[in-house]
Amino acid sequence: MVWGMFSWHDLGPLIRVEQGLNSTTYLSIIADQVHPTMLMAYPNGGGFFQQDNAPCLGARIVQEWFQEHEGDFTLLRWPPQSPDLNPTEHLWDEVKRAIRQLVPQPSNLTELDSAIHQAWCQIPRITFQHLVESMLRRIAAVLKAKGGPTKY
Repeated sequence: MVWGMFSWHDLGPLIRVEQGLNSTTYLSIIADQVHPTMLMAYPNGGGFFQQDNAPCLGARIVQEWFQEHEGDFTLLRWPPQSPDLNPTEHLWDEVKRAIRQLVPQPSNLTELDSAIHQAWCQIPRITFQHLVESMLRRIAAVLKAKGGPTKY
């Protein structure tokens, strides 16, 4: 499993998650990767962080960490039954398409990890900037559909 993040400014680091994502592993990623990245990109606390609704993200220790650091950036509140509008999914699609086009295909985990990182780094800046800019439209579409399906 690979975890990644991005902002309008740049792609964040990719982190290989060896044992599956649980609350302890996620908290480590947030504290060691997300927090420093957000502080650097948004030194005045003006950044927003969106996460999906994976069960481990709602763990008490994770929620407490976000409460302790609420002045550093804003955690977007996402309803538990909301449609999956996380724009990161579009970036993962880009990575998958790039890997499918490789000849030869990666034949082991080391080659796959390298291919994932290479594909991630080659995502054009305009791609992730458009995804960030689409968030207001995505949220408006969900509200208009009263939580029902949207084109996203």
